[in-house]
Order: sequence, then C-alpha cells, then structure tokens
Amino acid sequence: MLIDENAQISAEMILLVGAILILVIVAGTYILDITESVSGNITEVIDTARNSTINKM
Repeated sequence: MLIDENAQISAEMILLVGAILILVIVAGTYILDITESVSGNITEVIDTARNSTINKM
C-alpha cells in the first residue's frame, strides 16, 4: 500500500508542476503582449512630439 501511495503523490506532483508551468507560459504571453502594446504607444507619442517640435522650428 505504501508504494502505491508514493506513486500517487508523485503523479499528482507532476500534474501540478505541469499545470503551473502552463499558467506561467500563458501569463507570460499576455504580459509580453501588453508590454509590446505600451511600448508601441510610447514610441508613437515620442515620434509625434519630435515631429511637432521639428515643425515648430
């Protein structure tokens, strides 16, 4: 009985680690998308400000 319980715990740990790994990958993908979006917006604002400043000169 003891060997079967250890195998069950080991299988559950493998499933938990796999589920956590998948969650981390999905969360990382969303964070990367948000970061790229913010970066694009900041670049657009800086380009607009630069062009506006150059045109005022």
